[in-house]
Amino acid sequence: MGKKVLIVDDSLYMRTLIKDALEEGGYEIVGQAANGEEAIDLAFELQPDIITLDNILPDMIGTDILKVYKDEGLPSKVYMISAVGQNSVIEEGMSLGAEDYIVKPFTSAQLVQAIAKA
Repeated sequence: MGKKVLIVDDSLYMRTLIKDALEEGGYEIVGQAANGEEAIDLAFELQPDIITLDNILPDMIGTDILKVYKDEGLPSKVYMISAVGQNSVIEEGMSLGAEDYIVKPFTSAQLVQAIAKA
């Protein structure tokens, strides 16, 4: 089985797009979260290899979630996926340990290619 992935996005539509693209790419989806609290709880419970993390969630900002992951020593590789594409936001995500920052909209091929570098 492929690497285990946790998908974090408040949009069911986006979670489904990401899930379908990654499953086609050979990844195993072990969980999905629609908000920051779930994202933190599930990350530590499931210990996925990879987390796709939206930056704008109803209760938290993705970079704040990244800080928690980093502070608590979560070993998962995190890929930020967001419609927010400002350089300052991308740089903050990368400085907090994100492997990559994927700006929406993206194609399935772009997503799988970015995550395949993990």
